[in-house]
Amino acid sequence: MIAMKMHPRWLLSLVVPCLLFGYDDATLKPITIVGTVVDTGCYMVHDGIGQDHAGCATECAKKGIPLAILDDSGKVYLPLGANHKNPNTQLMPFIEKKVKVTGTSIERGGLSGIAIKTVELAKTGEAAK
Repeated sequence: MIAMKMHPRWLLSLVVPCLLFGYDDATLKPITIVGTVVDTGCYMVHDGIGQDHAGCATECAKKGIPLAILDDSGKVYLPLGANHKNPNTQLMPFIEKKVKVTGTSIERGGLSGIAIKTVELAKTGEAAK
């Protein structure tokens, strides 16, 4: 009976350090981003962006090209998949549209990512907080 009570504690003693180690070098902070949803392939290769590019970006995203949020300063944020789900799913309805995204910013190795909490169309003139 004692071994049964200790088992959850023993398991937690292994899991918690592993979780903390996973974010060891990352910088984490709450963030709100206002920017345009772009497909990373066309944006990086030939500066493909804008409403005229929305059809191409949608097809690229459907084929697995990652989407990202390009803010007004030119910084690109990659959405991070939570619970092993496709990170494009939350952004698909907003391809080549200006959005307001809240979540947790994660930076490591020169990359900027965001674990998305909410995403919605940005209001005209809206800027990041």
